[in-house]
Amino acid sequence: MSEPRAYTAAEKRHRIFSIIGASSGNLVEWFDFYVYAFSAIYFAGAFFPKSNPTVQLLNTAGVFAAGFLMRPIGGWLFGRIADRVGRKTSMLISVSMMCAGSLVIACLPTYAQIGAWAPFLLLMARLFQGLSVGGEYGTTATYMSEVALRGQRGFYSSFQYVTLIGGQLLAVLVIVVLEQLLSEAELRAWGWRIPFVIGAVTAVIAMFLRRALTETHGAQGDKNKEAGTMAGLFRHHKAAFFTVLGYTAGGSLIFYTFTTYMQKFLVNTVHLPIKTASYVMTCALFVYMCMQPVFGALSDRIGRRTNMLLFGALGALFTVPILTALQHVTNPYLAFALIVAALAIVSFYTSVSGIVKAEMFPPEVRALGVGLAYAVGNAIFGGSAEYVALALKSQGHESSFYWYVTVMMVVAFLVALRLPRQASYLHHDH
Repeated sequence: MSEPRAYTAAEKRHRIFSIIGASSGNLVEWFDFYVYAFSAIYFAGAFFPKSNPTVQLLNTAGVFAAGFLMRPIGGWLFGRIADRVGRKTSMLISVSMMCAGSLVIACLPTYAQIGAWAPFLLLMARLFQGLSVGGEYGTTATYMSEVALRGQRGFYSSFQYVTLIGGQLLAVLVIVVLEQLLSEAELRAWGWRIPFVIGAVTAVIAMFLRRALTETHGAQGDKNKEAGTMAGLFRHHKAAFFTVLGYTAGGSLIFYTFTTYMQKFLVNTVHLPIKTASYVMTCALFVYMCMQPVFGALSDRIGRRTNMLLFGALGALFTVPILTALQHVTNPYLAFALIVAALAIVSFYTSVSGIVKAEMFPPEVRALGVGLAYAVGNAIFGGSAEYVALALKSQGHESSFYWYVTVMMVVAFLVALRLPRQASYLHHDH
């Protein structure tokens, strides 16, 4: 095999700009998606009749879950667009849809003004956003893996999760700042609309950045009848699809357990004050975000398969001990240390999650294979993590959830054993 030629300085600059452009859109998408979850407590009363605050929160949580259910459809639709028309087109459409969804929510009349139309329109806007975010993951993972520099693909691709977690952090931060500036009454009356306006404005900026991207999708998609089709995916790449689905199931479950669910766990089970729990989680998420490039660069040294095996093995061994120890913690600093330890284990997966998936599919079905397998695994196992945990807790079997996560980690380990020692497809790309 001939040695691939070195990149020129201009090529390097160009590729790094492309990574920034792609990940900026990713940041905006996830900011918009999570802002809903964090500001729900303030706008629940505006959209659902005031009878019962718990019912209001349940309704807003139901709308949040509906956003998850749209993801597989988004994964299929945008994967198809990315493989047939181009990655750039797909990323532009998805960020425009997210922008539109945010703008609609920001301007929605309340239940008092238009009655049952208010929650209905909120649900529609949310489904629109779910569709958009379902398409975002696969296309961004594909694009970033194709444009990343050879030999540093793990490092550069890890920025997909840097911006995914960054979106979550920014959403929390915006809410925290608003809580300092506005009274609770103002937040409930109109203040909750501000984050959605910010989301829509930043989406427009991301759109301009993405318009300047170069397309990585060659002409083979136009010539190949099976490009971006389910038939093309399942006829030749069924095994790869189920492999990706297998470790996404465990990866999504443990990711949501130690990120979004952890805040509720610290309040409900550990009995930390709400504000303390928020501080602990904000700091832990920041450290977790910074860990991604480190673990991504590590995968360039030790190999993606080793990263995934370490993730499965450590997750299986330490999930129960960490969650059990957390149950009995009284010191927030110790809680922080335990959560960061858990997130370090999760980082073996999240830092390389996009690239590991992208390397398993050829270009003509890559965005579809990555996007759909991720969205299905994420909707079923990630989207339900909180519900399963809370349901088992209410029945007095909280520790069963720890074992459920552990079993899924064993599955992730077994699936990782099936990964090829050497990534097959991306080696031949441009």
